[in-house]
Amino acid sequence: MPPLRTALLQSSGRPGAVAENLKVLDEAAARAAASGARLLVAPELFLTGYAIGDAVPELAEPADGPGARAVGEIAVRHGLAVLYGYPERDGERIFNASQLVGPDGASLANYRKTHLFGCFEQEWFTPGEQTVVQADLDGLRIGLLICYDVEFPENVRAHALAGTDLLLVPTAQMHPFQFVAESVIPVRAFESQMYVAYVNRTGPEGEFEFVGLSCLAGPDGTVRTRAGRGEELVIGEVDPEFLAASRAANPYLNDRRPGLYGSLA
Repeated sequence: MPPLRTALLQSSGRPGAVAENLKVLDEAAARAAASGARLLVAPELFLTGYAIGDAVPELAEPADGPGARAVGEIAVRHGLAVLYGYPERDGERIFNASQLVGPDGASLANYRKTHLFGCFEQEWFTPGEQTVVQADLDGLRIGLLICYDVEFPENVRAHALAGTDLLLVPTAQMHPFQFVAESVIPVRAFESQMYVAYVNRTGPEGEFEFVGLSCLAGPDGTVRTRAGRGEELVIGEVDPEFLAASRAANPYLNDRRPGLYGSLA
């Protein structure tokens, strides 16, 4: 299989303005497609903005709502898959969610954040209950987590054991936790032998200061592409052949002794 060219959109868009954020996503998709990318990944809650406070219930929508349909049109128009974050309404509950839309505009997977960070998220969102959500794209098994989820090694290892090749992590990583982007993400990729695309917001937003530093980390623990602190679209490649060779050379998953770990759960 050829490498999956992947574009990371580091942007906060315009918080509270869904139409403007869809425009930013459309423009990024055009640039990504022109570079040969088959996948575009946007940050956590990109559709609406993160620091939207009381507007969360108003802007939340079902997984098949108007935002999803608009993203599907973007995917079809530019011929690539798109992963975006949004507040998902399901009855009276609202989830911090991400959805992967295929190049044909159809939903491939929808994930609800399982580990909510801080008072803001805990006030407005219900935690998800499904740890491993996956989809197949161009011969690769794609897994989904959101921001704080990836900081729990159990989550990433669960994906590794389920066969995830590329873990997509839309993020709202804020100051002073930039060490997660700089250090934790490459380690997660190495210890669980997968690619990890960590895609952040950037700049001030409400009470938060997002640090950027989006990256694509490989299974050898090296960063294949990294953004700076501002608005940026960066491109990297997920190479199935390199992934297979890395897994053969690094036997973490085969050398595990699960019988010793029961107390951890």
